[in-house]
Amino acid sequence: MFGLFGKKNEILLGVDISSSSVKMLELSKSGDRYRVESYAVEALPANTVVEKNINDAEAVGEVVKKVLARSRSSCKSAAVAVAGSAVITKTIQMGGGLTAQELEDQISVEADQYIPYPLDEVAIDFEVLGDSVENADQADVLLAACRKENVELREDALEIGGLATRVVDVEAYAVERAFSLVSAQLEEEAEEQTVAIVDVGSTMTTLSVLADNQTIYTREQLFGGRQLTEEIQRRYGLSFEEAGLAKKQGGLPDDYEREVLIPFKEAVVQQVARSLQFFFGSSQYNEVDVVVLAGGVASIPDLASLVQEKVGIKAIVANPFAEMTVGSKVNASALSNDAPALMISCGLAMRSFD
Repeated sequence: MFGLFGKKNEILLGVDISSSSVKMLELSKSGDRYRVESYAVEALPANTVVEKNINDAEAVGEVVKKVLARSRSSCKSAAVAVAGSAVITKTIQMGGGLTAQELEDQISVEADQYIPYPLDEVAIDFEVLGDSVENADQADVLLAACRKENVELREDALEIGGLATRVVDVEAYAVERAFSLVSAQLEEEAEEQTVAIVDVGSTMTTLSVLADNQTIYTREQLFGGRQLTEEIQRRYGLSFEEAGLAKKQGGLPDDYEREVLIPFKEAVVQQVARSLQFFFGSSQYNEVDVVVLAGGVASIPDLASLVQEKVGIKAIVANPFAEMTVGSKVNASALSNDAPALMISCGLAMRSFD
């Protein structure tokens, strides 16, 4: 069993291993208030992680080591996540009065009828959701399964970087957890709204739709900020690294905004619209109340207002740290710039307080 839903009573570093970087975040909590104790982001060498699959655990581990040193955190335990597309989830009905051990024993025996892989190749976990609506004697149990390789590669990378993996979560659940901090930015109660979180990362765009603060739909598509970096590289004759720096720091020629940035922003808007159409086409929903932009691309100025104007739905940029205080080790302005890209690492760090 991997610790998808397990309760841990220790501070965990939230470690988000994406296709382009490793993001690390440590939170503390006093009463209802969170505080950012440490955070750092470090770029990954090209092709070490492709479409959220780790190709080179050794190289990722070296970057984890670097990002841990930069964060100056003394914490050695971590929560990490696998992509939603790597996880099979299914709600099943089990006997209502079973203990956790009895449930585990029964699921171990019956899991092969729910999971299309050999059981020795998968890690399985479960969470009791509550009494079944259809049958009072039964409980609804959420079953989650993921290929062991996906879990073990992440554990190996963290171990090389000097960290012990305590929790392996699912990215969509981490985003859902972090959204509880973003919901304060909404004008109306989040429980009464259908919220589309569009996380535009380096190579992947993930749409998560929440109703009543619960994830009801996720979908990943190949599209991301890397396309902007590659266009800068091609047009201005820069290396990929130089293009990435120029994208963040500025200093590009006068025609950059008109010729490169505006067309890319329009492509993002199209991607958001297309993702929503997929959702509407495969569910009973035909509208969402708000679009929350997350991921590194969400930091592009005026992107939310452009999405709102073109898609016709209120749009905001995610900032899970808006109500938090910040520790002395943290660069508050860098944290603010990176905030939309830290939703997953924030949701993982929040596992410390389950």
